[in-house]
This record gives sequence, structure tokens and C-alpha cells, in this order.
Amino acid sequence: MGAVNGDKDVENILDKKKNIEKEVSYDEILTKAGEMGCYQWLLVFYSLPFYWFGVMVYFSQMFITEVSPNHWCRIPELENLTDFQRRDLGVPKDENSRFGYSQCQMYDVNWTEVLATGHTPDQTWNTVPCQYGWEFNKSEIPYPTIASDYGWVCDKNSYQATAQAIFFVGSIFGGLLFGWVSDRFGRLPGAMTSCLVGCIGGVTSTFARNLTEFSAARFVLGMSSDSCMIMPYLIMLEYVAPKYRTLISNVAFAVFYSFSATVLPWISLACGHWKTICLVTSLPLLVGVAAKLFLPESPMWLLSKGRVDETIDKILLVARMNKKKIPTEMIEQFRISATNAKKEQNQSFLEIFKRPSVRWVFILSCIEFMCCSTVFDGLIRIIGQLEFDFFVSFSLMSMTEFPSVLLVGLIMDYTGRKWLCIVCLCLCSFFTVVAIFTTGIQTVILAIVARFTINMAYSGTMQWVSEILPTSVRGGGVALVHIVGYIATFLSPYISYLKVFYLWLPLAVLGSIAAIGMSIAFMLPETAICGMPQSFEEAEELIRNQNLWTLPCLERKKEKKRKEGQINPSFELET
Repeated sequence: MGAVNGDKDVENILDKKKNIEKEVSYDEILTKAGEMGCYQWLLVFYSLPFYWFGVMVYFSQMFITEVSPNHWCRIPELENLTDFQRRDLGVPKDENSRFGYSQCQMYDVNWTEVLATGHTPDQTWNTVPCQYGWEFNKSEIPYPTIASDYGWVCDKNSYQATAQAIFFVGSIFGGLLFGWVSDRFGRLPGAMTSCLVGCIGGVTSTFARNLTEFSAARFVLGMSSDSCMIMPYLIMLEYVAPKYRTLISNVAFAVFYSFSATVLPWISLACGHWKTICLVTSLPLLVGVAAKLFLPESPMWLLSKGRVDETIDKILLVARMNKKKIPTEMIEQFRISATNAKKEQNQSFLEIFKRPSVRWVFILSCIEFMCCSTVFDGLIRIIGQLEFDFFVSFSLMSMTEFPSVLLVGLIMDYTGRKWLCIVCLCLCSFFTVVAIFTTGIQTVILAIVARFTINMAYSGTMQWVSEILPTSVRGGGVALVHIVGYIATFLSPYISYLKVFYLWLPLAVLGSIAAIGMSIAFMLPETAICGMPQSFEEAEELIRNQNLWTLPCLERKKEKKRKEGQINPSFELET
């Protein structure tokens, strides 16, 4: 009898040891703490200011530098006349101009004599470039911008594009700098310092007196672009269980980001001056400097640094606020699993380039994201040439963020990443090219539809590229993809500038880039129907098994029938 009891005791000890040694992942213990409870909703609410920061940093420059395309030379001697009388008398006609008059030339005559004698304009009069600045049609841009204050038109009409391009150079530099800060010191310090730098860059912009000073300030502001929003956004997602992660990531982005972008034009109008816009869109970033007071540190970063106990403390806090109970045994299992996992994370990012199939797919992913980023940014920058109200056009395009990103969150797991991007980029290319042959409200509608489709492709691609790389190099790989996206976006202001040569050229270029992105999507593997690869071997297997005609919704039906015994596996192999 004693021997029997002894055997049972040994079995119980072995079972207990086996349970303790059972691996428990972060997602599993987080699910036990509450998949989407009070704590997670609180973090979603706290992320709202950072979406606002992201929009203000990224788009405010359009309202600071935009200038009415309808402008003409200012002639001080004619100031007693009305706007249109000054223009009709002092500016020569030009049939090649879209407005019917020269925007960069004026008559060089004795205006005192002309006004005294009542002479009408004579095409034989001598003309000279604008000598005293320009006048602008205030019905289009009703407040002073830096471009109108300092005459960034005619021979200086490329200054806006140059300043925006330098902003994107700052984004590249900032991505590298704050990426290092977040890896070395934590996601919260990375977010906080990027907000501080963004505030400094925005406020400094108000003191700019020329292109050099303005570009330097925008370079500093550009450093905070993306980092001030993405890091808090990622922290929020890491506290949401996998079941809700895709939906919450897209819904939060759709609601907060879309709302911020939609109201920005009207905030700019209310400000009434470009310097006020700089201050109103920059000073709120100081709230981000205090992020540590209301946002927790990234649990995945803590795990990567071997700070398992701190991670457990945060998970227990989640459980308490969600009124959940995590078994002590499960916590111990997670502690052991996390400690062992830390010891295994030794692969270098350079391993991507040592494996031909992974290297090839990674390069294609970079090009795909570059195409989506360029079209995404370019379509919003051409609204000034759509011959429609600038502020209304911007708001209408921004409104597409909400339904498009929400739709992505709802359908992407059914359509898959590949076909979602292929179809959306194809439609974007089509509507962008068709817009070339239309005018007025028709062009605006087609541009809005094209923007809707590129929003979907852009959102899908952001998630797609992170699912192709193995866990050990996913962070560095995704960071590099975003950096090459910034490099591509560097060109979008100059694509918009092509309107100086031909009004239809920017739309033609953007449509072509969308078509290139569609072609590249055919060559990338589908990731919706399988787990994210944990190793390079799994990533290579994913790439080898890609099938152009794979649709996740159909594959899931097949899998369901297979489990129910309706499909004979041997028959499936034969077919």
C-alpha cells in the first residue's frame, strides 16, 4: 500500500514539474489577464493625443506653405484700384497660362502718366519680372502663408517642395535616432523625446525668414514624424490580446487619425496665419513629454531586455483592472518560458541578406511599401491643382481614412493581404489615370476614390511586411521598411511640383507607381492563412509554398471540411 502511495506521489511531482515546464507565451498569459477589458480601453483612449500629434506633424506644413495658384505682380502705384482692376491694367495677357494672364511679369511703364491719361493696356509695352512681390486671390487661401509672405512663386515655386522634401530627410534621420533610443532605453523614452523634438522644431519654424531657416526647422520637426505616434500605438497593441489586435489597430487608427486629419484644415483657417498654425500644431506635443504619467512601458521591450519580473507586474496590473485572476502556476510557467526565450534571441538582422529567398522577398516588400507610401502621400499633395476648394478637398480625402481602414480591419483576414493589395492598387491606378481626363468636381471625386483605395493598400501593406519576417529580425526589418518608405516619400513633393510643366503629369506618375505596386504584390507570399514565422526556416517554407490563387476564406472552408471528413486528403493531393 505504501509503495502504491509512493508511486502516486512521484507521479504527482512529475506532473507538477511537467506543468511548470510547459511553455506559456506572452499572448497566452495576456489573454488570461483579459483580452479586451477596462485596461485596454483606457490605453486606446490614452493613445488619442498621439494620433493628433502624428497628423499635425505630418500634414501641417501643407497649410503653412500652400499658396494660391491665382496670383499676379503687385504694383504699388495701382493700390487705389480694385484687385481685378490692378491685375487687368498692370499684368500682360498670357494665353498659355491657365488663368489667362502672366503670373510672373508686369508692365514696365510710368503708371502716374497711364493713370492720368486713362490709357488701356497695350501689348507693345515693355514687361519685366515682378518687382514688388505678388498679390494672391484670397478666396482660395484666405490667410498669409510663409510662401505668400516671402514670395515662393515663379522662380521660387520649387521652395515648397524642397522644404517638404527636407522634412522627409528629417524623418529618415529621426527614424534611425529614435529607433535606437527606443531599443536602448525603452519605447516610452523614444516617444517622449520625439514629441519634445517635434515641439521644438514646430515652434522654431515661426522664426524662419527664408527657405534655409524654415527647412532647418522642418528637418527637426520631421525627426519626430511617425515616432511620436507609432511608438504609443505599438505599446497599446501589445496590451491587446491577439483575438482583437487586428480589429483594434485598424479601428483606433481609422477613428482617431481620420478625425484629426479631417478637422486640421478648419483649425488652420481658424488660426488665420501660418505662424499661429505652427504654434497650435506644435505646442500640444509637450503633452507627449509627460507620457510616462499615463502610458506603461512596452512589455515586449521589457522581455527583450530580460526584465521578466517587470513584465509580470504589468500583466498582473492588467488582470486587476480587468477583474481577472491568473493562476500562480501559469505565471511561473510564463517566467520560465520568457527566461528561456531571451537566451535564444541571438540571430543578427544581417541574416536576412544571407538567405536568397528571404532577401528577395524583403527587397520586394521594401519596394511595395515605397510605392504605397509615395501614392498615399502624393494624392493628398495634389489637391491644390484639382480646381476645387483646397480645404474642402483635404477634408473629403481625409474622411476616406475611416471607412477604408475600418474595411481593411474587417475583410483583410478573409481576402488575404495579397489580393487586397492587388485589387486596391489596380483600382487606385485606374481612377488616378481617369482623373487626368476630367475637370472640377469630377476630378475631386475620382481623386477621393483613388485615395480610398490607396488607404486600404497602405494599411494592408504595413501589416503584411511584418508578417513575412521571422520573429528575431522582425523589429529591425519593419523599421528598415519604414525608412525606405520615407526615402520614397521624399519624392512626392516633387511629383506634385510636376504640375508646373504639365497639369496632368502628377496624376499620370502616381497612377504608374500604383500599377508598379500592384505588379510587385503578385510576387509576395500570402500570410493570412498561417502563423507569423518564428524562424528563418519557417519564413523560407512560407515563401516556397506561396500560391497566387490562394484566398484565406476558401482555405478555411477547406480546412473545416477536412476536419469534418468531407474532403479526402489523398484526393486533395491527387487534384
